[in-house]
Amino acid sequence: MFKKTILSRSLHLMFTGGVAVGIGFATQAALAQSADGVQRVEITGSNIKRAQSETASPVQVITRADLDKSGKSTVAEYLQTLTADGAGSLPTGFGNGFAAGSTAISLRGLGATSTLVLLNGRRMASFGRADDGQKTFTDISTIPMELVERIEILKDGASSVYGADAIAGVVNIILTKDFVGTVIKGNVGTSRYSDDNQKKVSLTYGFGKLDQDRYNVILNAEYSKSDELLNKDRADRAYIGHGDLRPWGYPLATQFASGYITGNNAAAASPAGAIRNPTTLDYVTLPGCSTLSTASPQDPKGGCLWYQDQFRSMQPKIESTNLFGRGTFQINSDWQAYAEAGYSKRDTSFHLTPPSITPTVAFPPNATNPTGVINYGSGAGTTIVLAATHPQNPYGVPVRVRYAAFDIGAQERQANNEFNRFVVGVKGSAMGWDIDTGYLHSETKLHLDYSAALNMAVVKAALGDPTSPYFPYYIGAQANKNPASLYAAMTRHITSDSTTKMDSVDVKASREFFALPGGNLGVAIGGEYRKESLDNPSLSGTADGSVNSSYVAAKGDTKVYAFYTEVAAPVLKTVELSGAIRYDKYDNFNSTTPKLGIKWTPVREFAVRGTYSEGFRAPGPAESGAASQSTGTATVRDPVRCPNGTPLPGASTNDCSASVAAVKVGDPSLQPEKSKGYTLGMIWDPLDGTSLAIDAWKIKRSNEINPLPYNEAAALPTAIRSDNNLTINGVVVPNTGTLLISKAPYRNSSFTEIKGVDFDVKQRLSLGEYGKLTAALTWTHIISWLRAENATTRYEFAGTHGNCDTSNCAGTPKDKANLTVSWDKAVWNVTGTVNYRGDMKNVLFKGDLCASALANGGPAPNADCRLASFTTLDLSFRWQAMKNLQVFGSVANVFDKIAPLDPLTYGGESYNPMDASGAIGRYFKIGARYQFN
Repeated sequence: MFKKTILSRSLHLMFTGGVAVGIGFATQAALAQSADGVQRVEITGSNIKRAQSETASPVQVITRADLDKSGKSTVAEYLQTLTADGAGSLPTGFGNGFAAGSTAISLRGLGATSTLVLLNGRRMASFGRADDGQKTFTDISTIPMELVERIEILKDGASSVYGADAIAGVVNIILTKDFVGTVIKGNVGTSRYSDDNQKKVSLTYGFGKLDQDRYNVILNAEYSKSDELLNKDRADRAYIGHGDLRPWGYPLATQFASGYITGNNAAAASPAGAIRNPTTLDYVTLPGCSTLSTASPQDPKGGCLWYQDQFRSMQPKIESTNLFGRGTFQINSDWQAYAEAGYSKRDTSFHLTPPSITPTVAFPPNATNPTGVINYGSGAGTTIVLAATHPQNPYGVPVRVRYAAFDIGAQERQANNEFNRFVVGVKGSAMGWDIDTGYLHSETKLHLDYSAALNMAVVKAALGDPTSPYFPYYIGAQANKNPASLYAAMTRHITSDSTTKMDSVDVKASREFFALPGGNLGVAIGGEYRKESLDNPSLSGTADGSVNSSYVAAKGDTKVYAFYTEVAAPVLKTVELSGAIRYDKYDNFNSTTPKLGIKWTPVREFAVRGTYSEGFRAPGPAESGAASQSTGTATVRDPVRCPNGTPLPGASTNDCSASVAAVKVGDPSLQPEKSKGYTLGMIWDPLDGTSLAIDAWKIKRSNEINPLPYNEAAALPTAIRSDNNLTINGVVVPNTGTLLISKAPYRNSSFTEIKGVDFDVKQRLSLGEYGKLTAALTWTHIISWLRAENATTRYEFAGTHGNCDTSNCAGTPKDKANLTVSWDKAVWNVTGTVNYRGDMKNVLFKGDLCASALANGGPAPNADCRLASFTTLDLSFRWQAMKNLQVFGSVANVFDKIAPLDPLTYGGESYNPMDASGAIGRYFKIGARYQFN
């Protein structure tokens, strides 16, 4: 029997109280018993088994009970509620992103590519499409929820143990390894609006007892389905899902608006069609708008105004299947063989808007088009026009046209992802060493299918070439005159099939050596060989600009050889020193990354801990592949047409919050990112039943791989603009038209430095005959989130809506917190969870002008230019109705709180994606679990 330490007490609280969030400590993982009879555990972030569960590194533990009490249906859903998750996280509802159909976590807001996700301590193949066209990441929607035993989140750098991708930390999802019996489980869910319906069923079967039969096999199958939810389904939920924000004081032209006429020689794509008067250069809308657009009142300048919520999804349709099996065989008393295999298929479908017939598209330069850009709206020789003899052209000469092809319909984007993973290995003891070695193969196959794409050559001929067999293409209210043969030639599905593969062989060994004053010296050594590849071809037709979509592709492979060693030295009874160092050899570079830690426990109830770590991230295929290119879009203030936040004469408020596209091209000369991380904290059990942890942390990531910031790309003189140039003092100023596209090349820029504090506290109370009560608070405070582009240009994002160059422009609130209170009595458990997101200044970075404006020119969404904080309450219950039957249910957003209006983000229509529960509304789930004897 070993002495109960501070963390032993904390773990006792954790696992007997069933708290919904662990408090930053370690877990009862990988139990092993040595010759002295003391159980030792292996903790994420270390390969040394220890008699005490705490290390110098902060580790948050999420138990099976936490997952059950949360009411969440997937691993991704739960992880994205964590306070450590930040900007760059990929929610399910982000259907217009590069990696639509996937989900990802972004620890510390450093992006999904700097968060390493492990399954049972080993890697998984990355998703088939890079986020933002740049960042490869692990799709956490492939994890079978019902088999998860616990999740460990290492919240400091771990490149010294795991290699690249672990700059921000590690998420280790650990599945059940030994189970006997049969469990069937099912649940259904619906919103208070009786939509967004979900259903899920799982079956788990395990047989064979390791201690008796020398083997155990676990088989699991899960199936789930979620209905699509459209933005217009929330038309009565205040501003939620609305593109038209005029009732709340905003101008007509929000980022989700189109069809309006801005001014002379400027109009957006209209469902009725707008043609340009060749004399005045004013756009004139064709008849029939009222039969096509639901917007009211209409554009006072004569456009045919429409908004994206007429078509766009809020949440996708999802159908998924997960299969998993694991077998363990006890070879003898010292050695065990194991194998695991997993397969996941997830089909996701989103609806977006009908296509514009005058896009600007980018693709790799070629002999025909050395710029690699075609501007179909105003480009020399590429502009789409209505021929002089077109029946809808009254002017007798070719004229420009702006048209949103409602006759073709909304675009449907399908992302069908298949993931598989196979592991085989042995582990055991020999000559005093605990050894584990294995082989892993994992791959993904991603099929993308986008409907309602346009064959631009046919569009151009059908409108502007009277000799074409497709002429005339009637637009707007007269589109019913078009033959089916025209649509067969003009519209198409564009597709791509991407694959990623990973093969690795690893071995690790640990043991104890001689005695030190505080215990035995622990040592671990290991090595790994890994080969990874990504082949993400662009959608068909995008390689030369022949369809209305830009080129997005990435291709590359890499081989990695790595060796590492780790030491844990209890130099005194109250002091443990730890250290690790890893060497990685890539095809084009190598890296050595160390980590040091110290833990001082002067008394049983109190400990101080700290770490220093270095990390690196290798350039991914999308960043360094010579064949890689993508075009992204972000919201910026056009520095030419809206200097200092005020539109020049002839410009509009739209130019002050414009969506700009930027082309990013892979660069093989990029060097790895490097990082330094620091943590300093304390653990304190001041009373029996009370645990407290505070950890301050800092991460500095240098030599960062970033595209040129979009606001700087917008200022480039090479940016491509429309020809509606401004007239200032009677003089037409060249290259001052509406911003269309620019270039944002990848480069190793300066650094990002993030500082913050994690605060975790837990209290357990005995209520006697009334049961027991457990409360836990997890709070993350961001002190600073600084990005330096160079010696003089720096952006502070903490407490602002930036960084909007990253996925969905969700922002960086300074504070996020979860408070969970759980009551247990006999066969009942009731749990309440309060989720809090702090407010944010609606600016792109600290010190910048307000990013949005009301119709009267005032700051938006309010006079303080501040997005309000958001707090929700979730409730869940569990009732053990019989010995083998459990009934459970949950209510998310109990008080049906409406998410604050967010006019800037593009990740949700007028609400922030972090506040999705406030957009969907109160949500109910009910289910049952039955275990057969």
